[in-house]
Amino acid sequence: MAHNINYNSQTGMYSFFSVKEKAWHGLGQIVEQYPTSSEAIRHAGLDYEVAKSPLYTKASGIIQTAGGIEVGSTELAVPDCFATIRTDSNAVLGVVGKDYQIVQNREAFSFFDAIVGGGDGILYETAGALGQGERIFITAKLPDYIRVGNGDDVTEKYIFLTTSHDGSGSITAAFTPIRIVCQNTLNASLRSMSNVVRIRHTSGAKQRLDDAHKVMGLADRLSNQLEGIFNEWAKVKVTDTQVKKLIQLALCPNTETLALIRKGAEDEVSTVFKNTVDDAFAYAMASESQQMETTKGTLFGAYNGVTGYYQNVRKYKDSEAKLQSIVMGGTAQGKAQKAFELCTAFQADGAQILNLN
Repeated sequence: MAHNINYNSQTGMYSFFSVKEKAWHGLGQIVEQYPTSSEAIRHAGLDYEVAKSPLYTKASGIIQTAGGIEVGSTELAVPDCFATIRTDSNAVLGVVGKDYQIVQNREAFSFFDAIVGGGDGILYETAGALGQGERIFITAKLPDYIRVGNGDDVTEKYIFLTTSHDGSGSITAAFTPIRIVCQNTLNASLRSMSNVVRIRHTSGAKQRLDDAHKVMGLADRLSNQLEGIFNEWAKVKVTDTQVKKLIQLALCPNTETLALIRKGAEDEVSTVFKNTVDDAFAYAMASESQQMETTKGTLFGAYNGVTGYYQNVRKYKDSEAKLQSIVMGGTAQGKAQKAFELCTAFQADGAQILNLN
């Protein structure tokens, strides 16, 4: 399977670590104890600095010299353009503008330490670098859990952060709950709030990164609300037919397919869509994690049928593609949000939302 984890030829190590679990594709460092932020930086090979360097181009033309006129070239500075460079390897990571503010890897970790008061209670679980080191990511587990039902169905609370050194995208921190029993990422944004905070790489980025303890408040509020919502969903009974219809609507790729579903012309939908729905429905009905009191025949189980399909059934090109789809605003995250909204509407309006009799 392909991977894009950074390999540091100077240290002979891959830039990735995880706690107690097998690292991506067997690469990277596995540690037994949760590290401090400074230890995590070293374990993940993120202990490098990034600097901005002016860009130059060569211009050919006629040059006046002491010996006469010659044809040659001269270096010209490219206005307001800089290369971002790793100072340990001189690898060029990207091209940025004059207002781009580098956020060093250690500053990304200090973000986590700051939001929970000096690192007390936060557990760094994975971190790594992709490509030449132009993108880094960190996942950290927060104290406490989201509990559904009698307490056996437990979801751990994580914050995921990713940032780049190549000028592509913002610093992104997201609250990401993961259901332990099946390692299922339960992405959900409520109507009143997003689960993501984005910070631009501009002159104020460092200050805003320091002030991003609001993410912790967001995580607290979201987790409390989600715990209440999930516990209510675990009490709402749904039929197999309703589960399949909800999955169809959540995974629907376009308006044409939606129209066919609405009028009951399921035989006319594409084979790819039909197979996707069948796979998600099979997971929702038969997987071991769906046979718990909280999920079997419940609305919470229907929601997990969609999110669990993308987490545990769907095939991806590689682990980075899976990460992008599930956590970084990709298809799986969008479908999970759609499923969340449908389940919310179903709880309020019953079968009407599914257009069922």
